[in-house]
Amino acid sequence: MFRAGNFELPLGERTYVMGILNYTPDSFSDGGLYNTPEAALERALAMQAQGADIIDLGANSTRPTARIISAAEELERITPALEALKERLDIPLSVDTFYPTCAEAALKAGASMINDVSGEFNTDMAALAKKYHAGYVVMHNPSGAGTVKEYKDGVVCDVRDFFLDSLRLAAECGLPREQLCLDIGIGFSKSTEDNFELIRRLEWLKFKDIALLVAASRKRFIGEASGEANSALRDSGTAAVDTAAIAGGADIIRVHDVAGAVQAARVADAIYRGAANG
Repeated sequence: MFRAGNFELPLGERTYVMGILNYTPDSFSDGGLYNTPEAALERALAMQAQGADIIDLGANSTRPTARIISAAEELERITPALEALKERLDIPLSVDTFYPTCAEAALKAGASMINDVSGEFNTDMAALAKKYHAGYVVMHNPSGAGTVKEYKDGVVCDVRDFFLDSLRLAAECGLPREQLCLDIGIGFSKSTEDNFELIRRLEWLKFKDIALLVAASRKRFIGEASGEANSALRDSGTAAVDTAAIAGGADIIRVHDVAGAVQAARVADAIYRGAANG
């Protein structure tokens, strides 16, 4: 079971689709499309209607060349969106941030999850998750966006060690296991081959009763494998990666194209989980 606020998501029965809501002017795929409260609300409600299980709201682009905005600027940017979204969604709202101040503001405004893209287990974030009974997503990203790390023992071992450390730290912080979600960090500090190796061996990174998230949507490695330079046209490639991830044990897939991902996930669930009725 994965718990996020008042929401309970049983693990292993089906795949959950997290819809991306970029409240930014400069995200790599859809920056500037939804960065007004009205546009954000319309987009969130549309994704919910298409079958999204979670909405992930982010106001700080993590593309490699993006300018990282301050916590104060992120908070100023995200507050109108939170005001527009609160009490309008019937599914968990996640906030994509690495600033505890922004995470707490979002939790106070009704968010149920923290999607921490800092690349480390943040004890302040864990404390907030514990305080507000929120889900906490921890992502592997040892070198930061725009860099590729050389992994001495291979990327799979590095990610697994990071996950084991995160589980230990969560226990030390008193954060219940069912509130923790682990993200392999596709596209962060990783080469194209690293990304495919993680998907290929995802079952080695799955821990019993811990949610596992894969966020591959429209990323560069899909373009490199498919030859598609336009990120907005990589949804078919994304579906291929997500299907392989579901076969490897992914519980949550984070996507731009919710309708397509829901369809792909239901078919993959029917194949790999025997969940034909979705």
